[in-house]
Amino acid sequence: MTAKIASGVPAAATWLESMVGALANHSDRLDAINIFPVADGDTGSNLYLTARTAHDAVSVLESEDLGEYLATAGRAGMESARGNSGTLLSVFLIGFSEPLLGQPRLTGPLLAAALERGRVRAWSALSDPVPGTMLSVAESAARAASSAVAQSTADPSSRANLREVLTAVQEVTIQSVVSTEDQLGALTKAKVVDAGAVGMLLVLDTLCAALTGEEPEESRYTPLHGYGIQDPHIHATSSTEEGVEVMCTITLGALEAATLRARLDSLGNSVIMSAVNGPNEAYRWRVHVHVPAAEDALEAIREAGEPVNVSITDLCTHSG
Repeated sequence: MTAKIASGVPAAATWLESMVGALANHSDRLDAINIFPVADGDTGSNLYLTARTAHDAVSVLESEDLGEYLATAGRAGMESARGNSGTLLSVFLIGFSEPLLGQPRLTGPLLAAALERGRVRAWSALSDPVPGTMLSVAESAARAASSAVAQSTADPSSRANLREVLTAVQEVTIQSVVSTEDQLGALTKAKVVDAGAVGMLLVLDTLCAALTGEEPEESRYTPLHGYGIQDPHIHATSSTEEGVEVMCTITLGALEAATLRARLDSLGNSVIMSAVNGPNEAYRWRVHVHVPAAEDALEAIREAGEPVNVSITDLCTHSG
């Protein structure tokens, strides 16, 4: 890497714009290999649409605060997130922003802290987090960044240190995605990598590109099994989960939210709950669950509070 490092809000704006472009360009391929947790072929579409919403929310925002800028994007994405993958991307962005509040530019240690916080938020949002998914890529990136900071002899506030951290992240994330094929039985059987993991790789690759000015070579994705542009939609021949995906936003206190999570865990699976924000004791939570019947989940949600922005999608029929 020889280009000059960029590290302020303009670089963050470039990241979000590039993220949207990369996910748009790769959405068909991501949809084609989307077989986990449901073979519904919409991971790429969900990531792209969620990222676009996040980007649009800050397209006219004037701020020199990295944390404020990315938190605004993450909250917007969360409020209208699509599917498991879009929800987790938004959670990751919100977590990523938290160590950056009040900061005008990124440093190596701040990037490591942001990646770690994004990892923690994403893993904790799921009731039953599973390795071999986009969570594993976020985890490998956070660990690589932390290790690079600890081992670097460069000034922690220097661009040289930030460059070392970025290099470490790029080196580990591609292997993390390759490894997903061996971590989940459904992927091993289909001989493909996880679609959400590839999506997170694209998110992190565009982050590195926005900071360094150097785009990744397309050949970087060659080792990813099933990811050739000519490959058929593998999800079309995979068994699908019956039922519906229910999503909404609801304002609850922490105890009420924990109670609702437990109730949804007993009714279905793929439960994701993460706070959008919380000024006092009442938080706005984004809720996601797969259930056999929508009314089962909606009844539990309405007993807890008044949901807004409710969406119900048939898991057997939606395809992006």
